[in-house]
Amino acid sequence: MRLVIIRHGESEWNKLNLFTGWSDVDLSPEGKKEAILAGKALKEEEIDFDVCYTSYLKRAIHTLNLVLEEMNRDWLPVVKSYKLNERHYGALQGLNKAETAKKYGEKQVKIWRRSFSVRPPVLDETSNQNPKKQVQYSGINRHELPLCESLEDTINRVVPYFNNVIKKDMLSGKRVLIVAHGNSIRSLVKYFENLSEEEILEVNIPTGIPLVYEFDDDFRVIEKHYLGDEEEIAKKTNSVLNQGNIKNKEIETV
Repeated sequence: MRLVIIRHGESEWNKLNLFTGWSDVDLSPEGKKEAILAGKALKEEEIDFDVCYTSYLKRAIHTLNLVLEEMNRDWLPVVKSYKLNERHYGALQGLNKAETAKKYGEKQVKIWRRSFSVRPPVLDETSNQNPKKQVQYSGINRHELPLCESLEDTINRVVPYFNNVIKKDMLSGKRVLIVAHGNSIRSLVKYFENLSEEEILEVNIPTGIPLVYEFDDDFRVIEKHYLGDEEEIAKKTNSVLNQGNIKNKEIETV
Protein backbone atom coordinates (compact mmCIF):
# COMPACT_ATOMS: atom_id res chain seq x y z
CA MET A 1 0.00 0.00 0.00
CA ARG A 2 1.20 3.46 -0.89
CA LEU A 3 0.31 6.76 0.78
CA VAL A 4 1.46 10.20 -0.36
CA ILE A 5 1.45 13.15 2.06
CA ILE A 6 2.19 16.78 1.18
CA ARG A 7 2.60 19.68 3.56
CA HIS A 8 0.92 22.76 2.06
CA GLY A 9 3.08 25.24 0.18
CA GLU A 10 4.48 28.35 1.84
CA SER A 11 1.65 30.55 3.11
CA GLU A 12 1.42 34.32 3.41
CA TRP A 13 2.09 34.07 7.16
CA ASN A 14 4.91 31.56 6.62
CA LYS A 15 6.58 34.29 4.60
CA LEU A 16 6.17 36.75 7.51
CA ASN A 17 7.35 34.16 10.10
CA LEU A 18 4.09 34.30 12.05
CA PHE A 19 2.50 31.60 14.18
CA THR A 20 -0.38 30.45 11.99
CA GLY A 21 -2.17 27.41 13.43
CA TRP A 22 -5.89 27.54 12.61
CA SER A 23 -5.69 31.07 11.13
CA ASP A 24 -7.01 30.66 7.60
CA VAL A 25 -4.37 32.37 5.48
CA ASP A 26 -3.70 31.70 1.80
CA LEU A 27 -0.63 30.54 -0.09
CA SER A 28 2.13 32.98 -1.01
CA PRO A 29 3.25 33.13 -4.67
CA GLU A 30 6.14 30.85 -3.69
CA GLY A 31 3.69 28.44 -2.05
CA LYS A 32 1.68 28.21 -5.27
CA LYS A 33 4.88 27.39 -7.16
CA GLU A 34 5.70 24.68 -4.63
CA ALA A 35 2.26 23.10 -5.09
CA ILE A 36 2.60 23.11 -8.89
CA LEU A 37 6.06 21.53 -8.66
CA ALA A 38 4.66 18.85 -6.33
CA GLY A 39 2.01 18.03 -8.94
CA LYS A 40 4.67 17.85 -11.66
CA ALA A 41 6.81 15.50 -9.55
CA LEU A 42 3.89 13.14 -8.93
CA LYS A 43 2.93 13.16 -12.59
CA GLU A 44 6.51 12.43 -13.67
CA GLU A 45 6.66 9.50 -11.26
CA GLU A 46 3.31 8.28 -12.64
CA ILE A 47 1.82 8.21 -9.14
CA ASP A 48 -1.97 8.36 -9.29
CA PHE A 49 -4.79 8.54 -6.74
CA ASP A 50 -8.38 7.50 -6.16
CA VAL A 51 -9.26 9.82 -3.26
CA CYS A 52 -7.75 12.87 -1.54
CA TYR A 53 -7.95 14.21 2.00
CA THR A 54 -7.24 17.68 3.30
CA SER A 55 -8.06 20.06 6.15
CA TYR A 56 -10.53 22.94 6.46
CA LEU A 57 -7.71 25.48 5.97
CA LYS A 58 -7.38 27.05 2.54
CA ARG A 59 -3.59 26.93 2.36
CA ALA A 60 -3.92 23.12 2.30
CA ILE A 61 -7.05 23.11 0.12
CA HIS A 62 -5.46 25.40 -2.47
CA THR A 63 -2.26 23.35 -2.45
CA LEU A 64 -4.29 20.23 -3.20
CA ASN A 65 -6.22 22.01 -5.96
CA LEU A 66 -2.99 23.11 -7.66
CA VAL A 67 -1.47 19.62 -7.35
CA LEU A 68 -4.53 18.00 -8.91
CA GLU A 69 -4.72 20.60 -11.68
CA GLU A 70 -1.09 19.92 -12.60
CA MET A 71 -1.80 16.18 -12.65
CA ASN A 72 -4.99 16.66 -14.70
CA ARG A 73 -6.89 15.02 -11.84
CA ASP A 74 -9.20 17.91 -10.84
CA TRP A 75 -12.15 15.49 -10.81
CA LEU A 76 -10.81 13.29 -8.00
CA PRO A 77 -13.03 13.14 -4.89
CA VAL A 78 -11.77 15.27 -2.01
CA VAL A 79 -12.70 14.77 1.64
CA LYS A 80 -12.16 17.76 3.95
CA SER A 81 -11.91 17.38 7.73
CA TYR A 82 -10.89 19.78 10.50
CA LYS A 83 -9.27 16.72 12.10
CA LEU A 84 -6.39 17.28 9.64
CA ASN A 85 -6.02 20.96 10.60
CA GLU A 86 -2.74 22.32 11.85
CA ARG A 87 -2.04 22.35 15.58
CA HIS A 88 -3.94 25.23 17.21
CA TYR A 89 -1.36 27.72 18.47
CA GLY A 90 -3.76 29.55 20.78
CA ALA A 91 -2.89 33.15 21.68
CA LEU A 92 0.38 32.88 19.73
CA GLN A 93 -1.47 32.90 16.40
CA GLY A 94 -0.56 35.99 14.40
CA LEU A 95 2.57 36.75 16.45
CA ASN A 96 5.99 36.94 14.82
CA LYS A 97 8.17 34.04 15.94
CA ALA A 98 11.44 35.96 16.13
CA GLU A 99 9.81 38.87 18.02
CA THR A 100 8.10 36.42 20.38
CA ALA A 101 11.49 34.77 21.01
CA LYS A 102 12.97 38.19 21.76
CA LYS A 103 10.19 38.94 24.25
CA TYR A 104 9.92 35.56 26.01
CA GLY A 105 13.28 34.00 25.12
CA GLU A 106 14.20 31.42 22.52
CA LYS A 107 14.00 28.67 25.13
CA GLN A 108 10.34 29.43 25.91
CA VAL A 109 9.39 29.69 22.23
CA LYS A 110 11.12 26.38 21.56
CA ILE A 111 9.08 24.82 24.40
CA TRP A 112 5.85 26.17 22.90
CA ARG A 113 6.82 25.03 19.39
CA ARG A 114 8.63 21.77 20.04
CA SER A 115 7.62 20.24 23.36
CA PHE A 116 5.33 17.23 23.19
CA SER A 117 2.66 17.99 25.78
CA VAL A 118 3.06 21.70 26.70
CA ARG A 119 0.31 23.89 25.29
CA PRO A 120 0.80 27.49 24.19
CA PRO A 121 -1.14 30.31 25.90
CA VAL A 122 -4.89 29.87 25.45
CA LEU A 123 -6.71 31.95 22.84
CA ASP A 124 -9.17 34.43 24.34
CA GLU A 125 -12.71 33.12 23.81
CA THR A 126 -13.81 36.57 22.62
CA SER A 127 -11.27 36.50 19.75
CA ASN A 128 -12.58 36.38 16.20
CA GLN A 129 -10.11 33.49 15.73
CA ASN A 130 -12.11 31.34 18.15
CA PRO A 131 -13.29 28.45 15.91
CA LYS A 132 -16.60 28.41 17.80
CA LYS A 133 -17.31 31.78 16.11
CA GLN A 134 -16.28 30.70 12.60
CA VAL A 135 -18.84 29.45 10.10
CA GLN A 136 -16.75 26.55 8.76
CA TYR A 137 -16.90 24.88 12.18
CA SER A 138 -20.59 25.59 12.86
CA GLY A 139 -21.65 21.96 12.38
CA ILE A 140 -19.04 20.58 14.79
CA ASN A 141 -19.53 19.86 18.48
CA ARG A 142 -18.27 22.97 20.29
CA HIS A 143 -16.47 20.80 22.86
CA GLU A 144 -14.26 19.39 20.09
CA LEU A 145 -12.99 22.82 19.01
CA PRO A 146 -9.75 23.84 20.75
CA LEU A 147 -8.47 27.22 21.92
CA CYS A 148 -4.91 25.86 21.95
CA GLU A 149 -3.21 22.49 21.43
CA SER A 150 0.01 20.70 22.23
CA LEU A 151 1.53 18.28 19.72
CA GLU A 152 0.07 15.50 21.87
CA ASP A 153 -3.41 17.01 21.50
CA THR A 154 -2.93 17.21 17.73
CA ILE A 155 -1.88 13.56 17.56
CA ASN A 156 -4.97 12.60 19.58
CA ARG A 157 -7.25 14.12 16.94
CA VAL A 158 -5.31 13.25 13.75
CA VAL A 159 -4.40 9.59 14.34
CA PRO A 160 -7.89 8.34 15.26
CA TYR A 161 -9.27 10.08 12.17
CA PHE A 162 -6.64 8.37 10.04
CA ASN A 163 -7.43 4.96 11.52
CA ASN A 164 -11.21 5.34 11.38
CA VAL A 165 -11.48 6.89 7.93
CA ILE A 166 -8.37 7.13 5.74
CA LYS A 167 -6.82 3.78 6.60
CA LYS A 168 -10.05 2.02 5.61
CA ASP A 169 -9.74 3.50 2.13
CA MET A 170 -6.17 2.27 1.87
CA LEU A 171 -7.05 -1.22 3.06
CA SER A 172 -9.82 -1.39 0.45
CA GLY A 173 -7.22 -0.75 -2.27
CA LYS A 174 -7.69 2.97 -2.84
CA ARG A 175 -4.67 5.14 -3.62
CA VAL A 176 -4.69 8.03 -1.16
CA LEU A 177 -3.22 11.55 -1.16
CA ILE A 178 -3.25 13.68 2.02
CA VAL A 179 -2.45 17.40 1.89
CA ALA A 180 -2.16 18.78 5.40
CA HIS A 181 0.11 20.72 7.75
CA GLY A 182 3.42 20.45 9.55
CA ASN A 183 2.08 19.15 12.86
CA SER A 184 -0.80 17.07 11.52
CA ILE A 185 1.74 15.35 9.28
CA ARG A 186 4.21 14.96 12.15
CA SER A 187 1.37 13.26 14.05
CA LEU A 188 1.08 10.68 11.28
CA VAL A 189 4.86 10.26 11.00
CA LYS A 190 5.08 9.47 14.72
CA TYR A 191 2.31 6.91 14.38
CA PHE A 192 3.61 5.26 11.19
CA GLU A 193 7.21 5.01 12.39
CA ASN A 194 6.47 4.33 16.06
CA LEU A 195 8.66 7.25 17.15
CA SER A 196 9.12 8.22 20.78
CA GLU A 197 8.00 11.56 22.18
CA GLU A 198 11.61 12.72 22.01
CA GLU A 199 12.21 11.46 18.46
CA ILE A 200 9.20 13.20 16.94
CA LEU A 201 10.38 16.56 18.31
CA GLU A 202 13.36 16.35 15.95
CA VAL A 203 11.22 15.72 12.85
CA ASN A 204 10.68 18.71 10.52
CA ILE A 205 8.43 18.58 7.46
CA PRO A 206 9.35 20.74 4.42
CA THR A 207 6.62 22.59 2.53
CA GLY A 208 5.36 21.41 -0.83
CA ILE A 209 7.44 18.22 -1.11
CA PRO A 210 5.56 14.92 -1.63
CA LEU A 211 6.41 12.36 1.06
CA VAL A 212 5.82 8.79 -0.14
CA TYR A 213 5.20 5.90 2.26
CA GLU A 214 4.99 2.22 1.29
CA PHE A 215 3.36 -0.23 3.74
CA ASP A 216 3.18 -4.01 3.89
CA ASP A 217 -0.07 -5.92 4.47
CA ASP A 218 0.31 -5.50 8.23
CA PHE A 219 0.63 -1.73 7.79
CA ARG A 220 4.30 -1.62 8.68
CA VAL A 221 6.43 0.96 6.86
CA ILE A 222 8.72 -0.74 4.36
CA GLU A 223 9.89 2.35 2.46
CA LYS A 224 9.78 6.15 2.81
CA HIS A 225 11.16 8.90 0.60
CA TYR A 226 10.59 12.47 -0.56
CA LEU A 227 10.15 13.36 -4.23
CA GLY A 228 12.48 16.21 -5.06
CA ASP A 229 15.97 17.63 -4.99
CA GLU A 230 17.84 16.57 -1.84
CA GLU A 231 19.54 19.94 -1.34
CA GLU A 232 16.26 21.83 -1.65
CA ILE A 233 14.56 19.44 0.78
CA ALA A 234 17.41 19.88 3.29
CA LYS A 235 17.23 23.68 2.95
CA LYS A 236 13.49 23.75 3.60
CA THR A 237 13.77 21.32 6.51
CA ASN A 238 16.48 23.43 8.17
CA SER A 239 14.42 26.58 7.77
CA VAL A 240 11.62 24.93 9.77
CA LEU A 241 14.09 24.06 12.50
CA ASN A 242 15.37 27.64 12.82
CA GLN A 243 12.08 29.54 12.81
CA GLY A 244 12.06 30.44 16.50
CA ASN A 245 15.55 31.96 16.50
CA ILE A 246 15.71 35.68 17.25
CA LYS A 247 18.05 36.30 14.30
CA ASN A 248 16.26 33.95 11.96
CA LYS A 249 15.65 35.41 8.49
CA GLU A 250 14.46 32.21 6.80
CA ILE A 251 10.69 31.79 6.83
CA GLU A 252 8.80 28.54 6.67
CA THR A 253 6.39 27.58 9.39
CA VAL A 254 3.05 26.05 10.28
